[in-house]
Amino acid sequence: MNDELLFADDHEDESVEYQGTWKILIVDDEPEIHAVTKLALSDFEFQNRNLEFISVFNGEQAREVLLKERDIAVVLLDVVMETDDAGLRIADFIRNEANNHFIRIILRTGQPGQAPERDVIINYDINDYKSKTELTAQKLFTVVIAALRSYRDIVAIDENRIGLEKIISASANLFQTHSLENFIQGIVQQLSSLLGGSRNAAYLTCAVAGPHPIANNQKHSLENLFVFTGQGEYQQAAGKALPAVLSGEHLEACRVALIDKTLVYADEYLVAYCDSNTSCGSLLYLSGLPKRLTDGQKTLVEMFSKNVQIAFDNIMLTKDIEDTQREVIERLSQSTEGNEINEHYIFRTVKACRILGKALGLDDIQLNLLTSAAPLHNVGNLCSPTRALYKQDSLSPEDVQLIERHTEFGYQLLKGSNRPLIKVAAIIAKEHHEYWNGQGYPDGLQGENIHLYSRIVAVAVAYTILRSETAENQAWSVQKTLEHMQARSASQFDPNIVAMLTDNIGKIEDDTLDWVR
Repeated sequence: MNDELLFADDHEDESVEYQGTWKILIVDDEPEIHAVTKLALSDFEFQNRNLEFISVFNGEQAREVLLKERDIAVVLLDVVMETDDAGLRIADFIRNEANNHFIRIILRTGQPGQAPERDVIINYDINDYKSKTELTAQKLFTVVIAALRSYRDIVAIDENRIGLEKIISASANLFQTHSLENFIQGIVQQLSSLLGGSRNAAYLTCAVAGPHPIANNQKHSLENLFVFTGQGEYQQAAGKALPAVLSGEHLEACRVALIDKTLVYADEYLVAYCDSNTSCGSLLYLSGLPKRLTDGQKTLVEMFSKNVQIAFDNIMLTKDIEDTQREVIERLSQSTEGNEINEHYIFRTVKACRILGKALGLDDIQLNLLTSAAPLHNVGNLCSPTRALYKQDSLSPEDVQLIERHTEFGYQLLKGSNRPLIKVAAIIAKEHHEYWNGQGYPDGLQGENIHLYSRIVAVAVAYTILRSETAENQAWSVQKTLEHMQARSASQFDPNIVAMLTDNIGKIEDDTLDWVR
């Protein structure tokens, strides 16, 4: 094609859909300008992506498209259309109303005298200004190439910014599983951007996303790997097994990377092994990559895979410590209850506490304190005389007094600690038999003078006991138990918490829900 201004008859443009295109918006009231622009750029390719043209013929149509299509790379914008300044109004709309600072704006005018270049450049946030008479095929090619490079770099910078924001946000609370997910999402987004804009990504590990337990299986097997977090096609795949997400050569590449502990690279995707000292290792999967990665980019992937796994392993170790602490407390608590209550008593009590606490608006930190401390409510039984605790015949007044002292014993065992968990457990141990009306023990506290945690535990414990089967008694029905609790609302129990119990009884009774977490 020669370097001349092109004019052509308007003709029907063939609709060709490319995989990964640069969107070009043509805004001009002359149909022949649309036709000649498409013809001049018909064989255009940049970074293995073709152009996708969107044609509109006035300002109103342009506004509709710009609000709908947020990934337009370049707009070729006529100045004079339905009004002498229609194009300038669109340029202002893009930046100030649509708030789109990524799209590259190239003004084209056949009447440069009506919109002097100097004034337009100063007063409007545009990227280039050309007269239609000077836009030869070659110059149009050059202008679009320059605009696309600028757009690519701006988008990459923004993606890096978003990724870094996620990382920074997660770093403040890194040792929480949900925060780890944000952390890895940010790193994956950052890495994808640096590699040229991967469409899809997934971080795969033997620690299942969400409430599932950590696997200790050291076997290098694809069946042990699950999607921890993902983006693009795998954004909704968290918790799914790897073979359910990938197949064919992509799954085989994962197998090779896992067994050989290496980076497997193809034209369109890569799989990086993330070594681990605590598990079978993890995989980072990226697809939708540029056709070729540089050696530097491959090194970047390898560095990422090593460092992100260190962060992941640290989180998993911390979680294992927390889970071990919780299990020790729960096993200790089981020993304080004797043989009269079934083995699930503690788990069901903790579950009820968590549901009630969440319904009352406790945050994650408060919920974790409550559910970790609640199992220790009867720890004072360890110091109580066993003859009174497990007496088969009727209790004497002296026996009742001995049993009631378990609240003081529990408090004495736990008080004095500077650990928030132990502090909360001490309060609960002492107050869980206090009554809303002040008729409880040991101090006769009343109403909100009783700590909220203690009030929650009191309701959860009473409900769980009544719903538990013992050697002497059948478990009460849900309805009978609720009626019993409601009858003691505002006397023994906090009426608000009893109301929450009633409202959330379905969740509390749902055996499919995780008991503790």
